[in-house]
Amino acid sequence: MNAIPTHSGQTLTLVAQDGYRLGAVFYRAHGNETARIVVGSATGVPQGFYRRFAEFANARGYSVLTMDYRGVGASRPARLKGFEMSFLDWATLDLAAAVDHFAVDAMPLYLVGHSFGGHALGLLPNHERLAGAYLFGVGAGWHGWMPQPERTRIWLAWNVLLPVLTRLMGYMPWKSLGAGEDLPIGVHRDWRRWCGFPHYFFDDPAMAHIADVYARVRTPIVAANALDDLWALPRSRDAFVGGYRQAPLERRDVDAKKEGFGSLGHMGYFRQHAQPLWEEALAWFGTRAARTAQPSA
Repeated sequence: MNAIPTHSGQTLTLVAQDGYRLGAVFYRAHGNETARIVVGSATGVPQGFYRRFAEFANARGYSVLTMDYRGVGASRPARLKGFEMSFLDWATLDLAAAVDHFAVDAMPLYLVGHSFGGHALGLLPNHERLAGAYLFGVGAGWHGWMPQPERTRIWLAWNVLLPVLTRLMGYMPWKSLGAGEDLPIGVHRDWRRWCGFPHYFFDDPAMAHIADVYARVRTPIVAANALDDLWALPRSRDAFVGGYRQAPLERRDVDAKKEGFGSLGHMGYFRQHAQPLWEEALAWFGTRAARTAQPSA
């Protein structure tokens, strides 16, 4: 097991169980470390997007580990065309490696998940090492949960534009559409299929086992979704997080305008103006840690 790095902003390499090397960044807590956080990124979002959150948490006693999934950012191969992988590898191998790297002692370890990062929790082979998970913008991905005209736009992207472009390029040219980093063809193949179901892969006959996999999760969860998150409205979240049927689960509906954030959408949870949400997440972690630390009667 690798030792925990000792200074803020240190780049490091994680090695997944299959030997794939992953780019990561460790942000050390200021002062006494009270807990640790692993960030589970959204699909196609490089880890640098979460730097402000990591530094915010550092100032409050949390060490944070961010990482790029294989095929993205610092974990991208020299050539994306021809690079084969399963979408599930991001959780079962990549994020799992980050959890193992950070869970080296009795210090509480939490997950902050964004979109796919909330899917990943249920797929982790080591989810029992997490003391809690705070998830932002998790949804089932089905266009039918989205309002118009976003519903039609996404349907056209999945069924007309992206299949053609992906076939031509040999990978999913997500970046050229202004939606994130380019993605391996395996991510496109799996993501497109599962977004065709109202309950994502829980409805896929080929994934009949997945309900039992998620039912093993007992990690306490908060799932926060903005009312202006067109890709993951609360009804989309509820269609997915019902899979965590054995985990203590709180749902948080964020009215960004009413609560003074202006707007959040799907990406705003980790922009500077969302700091009150970060405070909520860290406060919840603190409550979990205090509850765990109480001596038994």
